[in-house]
Amino acid sequence: MSGSDEEKESTIDQVVERLAGRFPDADRGLIAGIVSEEYDALDSGRIRTFIPTLVEKGAKTRLRRELAPDGFGAGT
Repeated sequence: MSGSDEEKESTIDQVVERLAGRFPDADRGLIAGIVSEEYDALDSGRIRTFIPTLVEKGAKTRLRRELAPDGFGAGT
């Protein structure tokens, strides 16, 4: 595993841990999948410093949308 692969896994693991605490009713596999997708979407950017923050923000938004009953909470 290369350094960037280790960095990616570490970032994803940390974000999954935080979101699992914030969304305790969500399946951990769902959270990990969303976080991984969000990471991959941002991975090609030149400024990598903000990737963990942006990944968490995007994943949090998607989890709120997917876990909200009938669209409630989508704006929170």
